[in-house]
Amino acid sequence: MKNILDYSYEELKNEIENMGWQKFRADQICDWIYRKKVMDFEQMTNLSKKQREELKNMFYVQPLRILEKKVSRKDKTTKYLFELNDGNTIESVLLFHTNRITACISTQVGCPLKCLFCATGQSGFVRNLNTSEIVSQILTMEKGENVRISNVVFMGMGEPLLNYENVLKSIKNIVDPKMLGLSQRHVTISTAGIVPKIYDLSEEGLNIYLSVSLHAPNNRKRDKLMPINYKYPVEELVQAIKHYSEKTGRRVTIEYIMIKQFNDFQEDAFELAELLNGLKVNVNLIPYNPTGITGLERSNKNNVKEFEKILKLKGIEAVIREEKGDDIDAACGQLRARRLNKNR
Repeated sequence: MKNILDYSYEELKNEIENMGWQKFRADQICDWIYRKKVMDFEQMTNLSKKQREELKNMFYVQPLRILEKKVSRKDKTTKYLFELNDGNTIESVLLFHTNRITACISTQVGCPLKCLFCATGQSGFVRNLNTSEIVSQILTMEKGENVRISNVVFMGMGEPLLNYENVLKSIKNIVDPKMLGLSQRHVTISTAGIVPKIYDLSEEGLNIYLSVSLHAPNNRKRDKLMPINYKYPVEELVQAIKHYSEKTGRRVTIEYIMIKQFNDFQEDAFELAELLNGLKVNVNLIPYNPTGITGLERSNKNNVKEFEKILKLKGIEAVIREEKGDDIDAACGQLRARRLNKNR
């Protein structure tokens, strides 16, 4: 048996027709799961008892188990700790804004990239998530909060472009009108800079947003923060960003964590502006969130504001990101695998 959440709509429709059913039954099943959040085939009452038995013999639905839920007292940001079938855990975050609700979801158990500022990377890598585990995060949070998630960002645990096929399939399920039905313009993938996969993504014909974690204006500083830079240096990454933007017509977001007396000097701002000159980008300046792992410190507010001012003077769109969830370790870079496979 297979988890029905691993199927695309077309795959499910084909399976249903192979069972000798009319194809509209796939629509009914998707409506129960993705709209009504019903995970028990027995409760799908517009199917006959025989059909429900057949479904149980062909498929299963395995919701994620909620081990812990934390709610920020500052801004309602909600962090979930989920347990997977094999005992591994992941964290996901729900962000509440005035006009939207955003799910920040994970794509891997841990992360192999070992970025210095990120708790997830420091916790090590276990495995990729499959499509059902990615989509289940959204379904479980929607059901748990009784809300309709309007935006999805692949910015949780893991590097999405190192789990390319499963992430791509989950996106197609998220935006499929028969399934979750989100607008493609409300989906964002964040990457640390897996250059070949950025080129691949630009050819997929999707209308989603790309966010790139840059965090330094040159190779010397980026090497110290992000080991992936040795493989895909800044110059190659910038060319990939340019290609993606030109191919898709989409503006790319540049993520830049502000670290005290490391990458927050005025000369860093001028160098970053020169690096991004002529690109269709906007820069998110993110005050560093302490993880308890490194000796890095957050830039002071005046430095961050001056950095933003310089970028804008040089014609680069920039904004200081609103902080959410830092009181429950749900902010950028603070998610981590807190319990690994029991058999490891």
